[in-house]
Amino acid sequence: MSLVGCYVALSKPLVAAFPVFLLAWLRFGIAALAMPHWLRRPATEPPMTRRTRWLVFLESFLGNFLFSICMLFGVSLTSAVSAGVIMAAIPAAVALISWIFLRERISGRVLAAIVCAALGIGLLAFAPAHGAGHSSPSSGAGGSMPWLGNTLVFCAVLCEASYAVIGKSLTDKLGPRRISSLINLWGFVLSTPLGLWFALSFDFGAVSPSFWGFLVLYALAASIWTVWLWMTGLRSVPASQAGVFTVMLPVSAAVVGVLVLGEKLAALQVLAFASALVGVLLATWPGRRAAAPTSVPVLLPSEKNNNSQ
Repeated sequence: MSLVGCYVALSKPLVAAFPVFLLAWLRFGIAALAMPHWLRRPATEPPMTRRTRWLVFLESFLGNFLFSICMLFGVSLTSAVSAGVIMAAIPAAVALISWIFLRERISGRVLAAIVCAALGIGLLAFAPAHGAGHSSPSSGAGGSMPWLGNTLVFCAVLCEASYAVIGKSLTDKLGPRRISSLINLWGFVLSTPLGLWFALSFDFGAVSPSFWGFLVLYALAASIWTVWLWMTGLRSVPASQAGVFTVMLPVSAAVVGVLVLGEKLAALQVLAFASALVGVLLATWPGRRAAAPTSVPVLLPSEKNNNSQ
């Protein structure tokens, strides 16, 4: 999630250089060329059932394709403050969906972690915006149709929550590498029609070599590294607990904005980061071990007879 936030923040120059659908198509295509060997089914892995194939498609359609489109277009139509408040619902949405579909019990500590995460990102959203991109009235920060933008951002929240829950189901059937390659391949198929349409009229020669190198790094991070890390972690972490870590997406994006893009960090934003990190600690802190059996007194046969009398 930290890497996702980083590449989301650093992808702003790429969005300015490429149309959104063309950028998505190039991303999936570059990643497909980098991991064809991950598509091969291991000998220890059973063949995919129809349900597993359907889950792989949904994982790619919701988590890769729709999430990117809803988030990019949603933020362009609404304010960053509204988008941040709505994104604070991701941990709660993951816990709720995992409770509905996976029947995972939400412990009190995980529930407290969700509250801390939502509170942290909520404070971050209400903090005053300082830095590049916020001072110009013509930048479109407020958006022309905020109701549509808020709806699209909320759809992105549901897509991200579904991605976490469906991924948990897939890790019981497929390995992390195969999941990564399969959902990337589906992303390439889904983005090909619109990607080709924009490619026909795009001037590729106007893109500098440095942007092409940045595009390769973006594709590897977005389609390979982050997906593999997430799926590997989901093999041993409940989906409701893993959902708390989605707070690192907007947090790391803001940190990149401060350290790389030159934005300023307000005191309320520091408090928001602290609250989000407390939520991560609550979600991952080891639980108490059961009391040792030796703490129960053991009575000898003679003592039992005396007590019974």
